[in-house]
Amino acid sequence: MHHILVVDDDPAITTLLQRALHYEGYSVAVAATGEAALGLALERTPDLAILDLMLPGLDGLTVLQRLRAADEQLPVLLLTGRDAAADVIRGLEAGADDYVVKPFSVAVLLARVHALLRRVAHHGAQLHLADLMLDTMAHRVTRGPREITLTSLEFTLLQTLLTHAHQVLSKEQILERVWGYQFAGSDNVVEVYISQLRQKLEAAGEPRLIYTVRSVGYVLREG
Repeated sequence: MHHILVVDDDPAITTLLQRALHYEGYSVAVAATGEAALGLALERTPDLAILDLMLPGLDGLTVLQRLRAADEQLPVLLLTGRDAAADVIRGLEAGADDYVVKPFSVAVLLARVHALLRRVAHHGAQLHLADLMLDTMAHRVTRGPREITLTSLEFTLLQTLLTHAHQVLSKEQILERVWGYQFAGSDNVVEVYISQLRQKLEAAGEPRLIYTVRSVGYVLREG
């Protein structure tokens, strides 16, 4: 499960984002000040930060620079009410990956979050759930001490499920993410590949990780 740090001094915004991100299957830490944000980042390294530029005390740009110093690969999405080009440029030059201007669409913000996390996954991240590990750079999958051989498509399917661990994905969402927008075949292909992936993940008698949610889709989770 990806862990996201949300930094904003507006409780209405942090409550909205916390609910939306939890619904998407992310764990969330919330800070109202820059100092609190840096403390939370030390306690648990985030996979992505959503950061307001206008913060009381330590300003957003300073927080950004310190987060970047601690983790050069950390994706940072700026959340700001200041839409002046100069402010956006300063944030991007300080190391931010993307920005959303208030007021914002939650759907758009979530799409930006998903895109940033996918970008990280394609640049050498290791994804974990229970005893399952997927290394995107080495194209390697293990379950405990056992190495699992997957086809390229099976690997992409598992990576998609791991990226959205604990989130139920419909067949249509899986088709879009794994096969692409132009796929014209039957969605039964998802069932076939899910079945194949389950067999490989459970070949040594390991507990099930991929579950079917009837009439909805599939979810990767523990127990």
